[in-house]
Amino acid sequence: MAEYLCEECCNFVYDEDYEDYLCMVNLDEDEFYRLHESNYKECPYFNRYDEYGIVRKQN
Repeated sequence: MAEYLCEECCNFVYDEDYEDYLCMVNLDEDEFYRLHESNYKECPYFNRYDEYGIVRKQN
């Protein structure tokens, strides 16, 4: 699996129960397997965190 920039994704959040950062994309077992066994160059669920995106939409 290619390396992704998980730290820049809005799905990568801190979970207080695990005390660690986790990907919050809700995948079932089949989707998880396909993602990890495929040759994706980047994660199809990657959504870059953009704190200024909301401001641009308001203009």
